Amino acid sequence: MSAESQNDDVRAIRTLIDRWSEAVRNEDLATIRADHDANILMFDVPPPFLSRGIDAYMATWKLFFSNVEKPVMFNFEDIEVTAGSEVAFATAKGKCVNIDRTGKREPLDFRLTMGLRKIEGKWRVMHEHHSLPTLD
Repeated sequence: MSAESQNDDVRAIRTLIDRWSEAVRNEDLATIRADHDANILMFDVPPPFLSRGIDAYMATWKLFFSNVEKPVMFNFEDIEVTAGSEVAFATAKGKCVNIDRTGKREPLDFRLTMGLRKIEGKWRVMHEHHSLPTLD
């Protein structure tokens, strides 16, 4: 894999993440879904902690939108992408604002990891993992 090709893949994955996070901020379910594989495996913060398949993945977003402050904040920094010719992973630190069960505003710093596979020349999210750091 040439350095130029690898740089193109890194840019494509960063664009995918930017498009996806903007879709979350806009509550655009079709665009949230667009780059995710039908067999995606999702590890999330609220239950269910493990979701398999695109329908279960999309159900996690309905839960998210019902518990998040509006307008939706869903921003990433420190995005790092490692890409091979057929598989890649990306990591980032994210920020959002949850509304807890009592109605209290709860800013959250979370971690994102995505596993991707290039299928027919297009990057697809195969695995997505959101996690919260442990607080002492």
